[in-house]
Amino acid sequence: MKIAYYPGCTLKNKARDLDRYAHETAALLGVELEEIPEWQCCGGAYTSARDEIATKLASVRALAAGRDMGGRVLTVCSACHNVLKQTNHEFSVNPDFDRKVNNYLKGEPEYHGEGAVIHYLELLRDEIGFDAVNEKAVHPLKGKKIAAYYGCLLLRPSAALAFDDPENPSVMENLIRALGGEPVMYPMRNECCGGYLTLEDRDAAKKRSTAVASSAKEMGADFMITACPLCLYNLTKNSDTAIPVRYFTEVMAEAMGLIPAGEEARL
Repeated sequence: MKIAYYPGCTLKNKARDLDRYAHETAALLGVELEEIPEWQCCGGAYTSARDEIATKLASVRALAAGRDMGGRVLTVCSACHNVLKQTNHEFSVNPDFDRKVNNYLKGEPEYHGEGAVIHYLELLRDEIGFDAVNEKAVHPLKGKKIAAYYGCLLLRPSAALAFDDPENPSVMENLIRALGGEPVMYPMRNECCGGYLTLEDRDAAKKRSTAVASSAKEMGADFMITACPLCLYNLTKNSDTAIPVRYFTEVMAEAMGLIPAGEEARL
């Protein structure tokens, strides 16, 4: 299976491991992630102003490329997924948005929301299947208590993202089970870590991320996993609670034997 892939900016620098292990684990599962050519930054946050169009054009171009490369775009970063998915959803609920976007795109291929956006976690759950993931887990994470952290961007707004139950998600817990680990249920797994607030009010963001990390640690987690580079930053660099935080693709690579034995101790 080949699928168009939108990496986003952060996965090309600070979050290289999220990108690298997405490619490697996908290949082991029979999926080739084909990077969209000449993609541009999605902006990192979805602007809510309904008359603001220009900042969404990079996402529209990525969606159009995905449509032309097979019909859909796969993402791994929570922020990129949120922006692309909300942009695509807007075509179905706002005809004026459709008209204005295509006015901007004069001379480029038109786009009217025909494509789709899928997160790697959705691909694992809905198409590859966790049984297939389990079969590739040659070094299962037995004895590891792992806290899945969803945060805001994978789940909300639920009408546009339709990713999982926004109040009681399960996709990452089921992935942990497939990899041989024990998922830790904790109260703040789908609460905000402070997000971009860290740029303006670091103390407020620290309070949020400390609460999230403490919640996981108090429930016995050995480490946390996330799909969001900003969440990983806040939970590791802007939290008073010390707990390791990993990208979910790294944990997959560990269980699938793709990380050299000398690196296994990091988990």
